[in-house]
Amino acid sequence: MVEGKLIVFSAPSGSGKTTIVQHLLKQKDLNLDFSISATSRAPRPNEVDGKDYYFMSLKEFKHHIKNDDFLEWEEVYRDNFYGTLKSEVERIWAKGKHVVFDIDVVGGLDIKRIYPERTLAVFVQPPSIEELKIRLKKRKTETEERISMRVAKASIEMATAPQFDFIIINNNLEEALEESYQLVKSFIQNT
Repeated sequence: MVEGKLIVFSAPSGSGKTTIVQHLLKQKDLNLDFSISATSRAPRPNEVDGKDYYFMSLKEFKHHIKNDDFLEWEEVYRDNFYGTLKSEVERIWAKGKHVVFDIDVVGGLDIKRIYPERTLAVFVQPPSIEELKIRLKKRKTETEERISMRVAKASIEMATAPQFDFIIINNNLEEALEESYQLVKSFIQNT
């Protein structure tokens, strides 16, 4: 079995990490598979259970915490828990693939702490908080109150960027995609 690597992409909501991760998953030479996170929040329109997230009730999520089923977990917003099931990483490694995460900054740093040699941690940074706010509004999936919460949290998250292995400033999407591809390819081949 190939010794699986862990590729973490973390960022404030709206920075473009999901777009980058989706692009990387299409690059067959990287041999990546997506780690589907678990969450206690309700699905957004068009989100599919078992594809975008494992959607759980708050009670079910807390049961998994109690059973130590998570590699990492966090209460990102009040009663909105997110986490990575240990079984999800094992599933991907069993297929001989590397795991790629689209995950919040605390979870990303937790994974790096647990597997320091096997993890590449990349922070995707928006060009500015103002640009981030514009991107979140364009989504049309959040209330003004939720956008304000995400923007306030983004300032705190951006302060963690220096703890990651690399920072990609997503000012130009094509450049961010290419930079991400080269980082991941180099990490997989050289470690």
